[in-house]
Amino acid sequence: MKRVLLQPAYVLHRRSYRETSFLIELFTQNYGRFTVIARGARKNKSSAQGLLQPFIPLLVSWSGKGELMTLTQVEAHGEIKYLSGDCLFAGFYLNELLMSLLQKWDAHENLYLIYERTLYNLQKNILEQKILRSFEKYLLEELGYGLLPKSSTLKPSTFLPDKFYRFVPEEGFVLSDRDDHTNLQANIFSGKSLLAIAQENWDDETCLRDAKRLTRFLLAPLLGARPLHSRRLFTQPLDHIDEEK
Repeated sequence: MKRVLLQPAYVLHRRSYRETSFLIELFTQNYGRFTVIARGARKNKSSAQGLLQPFIPLLVSWSGKGELMTLTQVEAHGEIKYLSGDCLFAGFYLNELLMSLLQKWDAHENLYLIYERTLYNLQKNILEQKILRSFEKYLLEELGYGLLPKSSTLKPSTFLPDKFYRFVPEEGFVLSDRDDHTNLQANIFSGKSLLAIAQENWDDETCLRDAKRLTRFLLAPLLGARPLHSRRLFTQPLDHIDEEK
């Protein structure tokens, strides 16, 4: 029987389980992502029901054997992240990425801190695209699929702003033919944008759009056929935001 006490955590997702319980997807600082049963948490008198929601920093304890653990204690820990509007949808997007891409029980302590900082930055009235691009960039790097892969024969310092580069899976970026950029291929990027992305310089709108193209290009094979339901939250008249996201 394994018992772990008072670990920092966030709820990524919860769903009803039997008559009075929840199945909770947790993201913890020291143990990564995994699922727990919150027994009795759906009862009216349960204090845990109000805490077991996304974007609330928690301390959690659990016990059990195998993959599915039982939540034994939960308490608030720190400042609740109040997200609204498009920033709330963006928060759900982060949670879906973590649920889809992280292996259970793989610790990502730095990613946890980046996630927490990103939630803090999403406490705004207007969604800033650079917040999502920075998180996607760090997540991909953490998983070994960086925007500027180490396998590339070109180093970021050697990109030329006036040249174009093709991203080739398993190889990285290679210098593109002069006219390739006119074909609007998804895997062609300007050296200027790649340099800005590497430095997380999001001042240029073109760089932000290219970063979105690049992250979508890299995320697609990792996500496979699994849809990201959070994107559907961006509905009319805010569908243009879905395109930016």
